[in-house]
Amino acid sequence: GRRKSKEAPFYITSDMIKDDAVVIDVATPHGDVDFENVREKALWVTPVPGGVGPMTITMLLKNVVAAYTAQIS
Repeated sequence: GRRKSKEAPFYITSDMIKDDAVVIDVATPHGDVDFENVREKALWVTPVPGGVGPMTITMLLKNVVAAYTAQIS
């Protein structure tokens, strides 16, 4: 299962990924990936917090504006 707190074990560890993997952690608020160890093996890994959250909000707002524009046209 998912990590319940900062003290819980990580769900994704470095032994679970291939060298140069791209790892996208979308869990909140603590993340499911052992960031410190995975980043040494992965090509790229998103941090939590601050990883995919800002992009999610950006795309949500973009879609709200597109829906509003379509509605008033």
